[in-house]
Amino acid sequence: MPEIRILTEAELRGFVALDIEIVGAIEAAFAALATKPVAMPPIMRLDIPEHRGEVDVKTAYVPGLDGFAIKVSPGFFDNPRLGLPSVNGLMMLLSARTGLVEALFLDNGYLTDVRTAAAGAVAAKHLARPDAETAAILGAGVQARLQLRALTLVRPIRSARIWARDAAKAEAAAREASADLRIAVTAANDAQSAVEGADVIVTTTPAETPILFADWLSPGQHVTAMGSDAEHKNEIEPAAIAKADLYVADSLTQTRRLGELHHALAAGLVAGDAGLAELGAIVAGLAAGRTAAGAITIADLTGTGVQDTAIATLAHRRAQERDRGTRFAT
Repeated sequence: MPEIRILTEAELRGFVALDIEIVGAIEAAFAALATKPVAMPPIMRLDIPEHRGEVDVKTAYVPGLDGFAIKVSPGFFDNPRLGLPSVNGLMMLLSARTGLVEALFLDNGYLTDVRTAAAGAVAAKHLARPDAETAAILGAGVQARLQLRALTLVRPIRSARIWARDAAKAEAAAREASADLRIAVTAANDAQSAVEGADVIVTTTPAETPILFADWLSPGQHVTAMGSDAEHKNEIEPAAIAKADLYVADSLTQTRRLGELHHALAAGLVAGDAGLAELGAIVAGLAAGRTAAGAITIADLTGTGVQDTAIATLAHRRAQERDRGTRFAT
């Protein structure tokens, strides 16, 4: 008889943590996007501006996987003032053969956090210099911490600087990361000093005006932009996109509409997206990644449905192997 497995965030945290297997699963999802007839409809988004809220719905079917995920992801960015997390939500995993619901993950956005960090690791693995040792993280929330951890999985990071508009949060994040990762992590007084001399820069904020500027970037640096997943968000000065030697999107269909590329196109600094690369093509060996140590590279990651299907599939497999969660007959 068919059954549904239901798992809470607390249960998922017990056996799904950011690790190299998850990075590999997300890397494979990017490759599939470039090499297989993936079905991934446009993101559906509902805006609730009076509460700085938005709700995204993402999904994708990846040939070869037994299931597909549908993810509902609210982001309400005034929530921290109420003592609540800014991101929450849930995922459903359905059978690709029958359409029956197989698992319901009441994860409060946890799986999204993990797969987003893993995507940052994939970008750094293929675009940052192999000897990258110093990281700059702009932002001090959950994703900032996870992105730094993700970098340490794929690059020999020895030190990091964290900057945030709230200096106290940056200090707390730096202390936590330093103890957790056992590397030297400090809080920067301003964004420019955080970026100066960093090998890898990751932006992790909901900023609506740039916090990273073209003049700050120097040869050899890699930037991963994580926060611009809506038309009104903009973490990187559009001129930086034009300055980069290599711009890479997770999905050009998405970034030309709501990523950092969107703003560079609107400013007339980039003529079009012809010839621009997607991360999946680089992972699959269909396009070149970093070709010179002195190149400036930028990855524009808006989040894709294939990542959600990949993390949901992995979480379900691990839950079955460990017999975790509550099972209900349907």
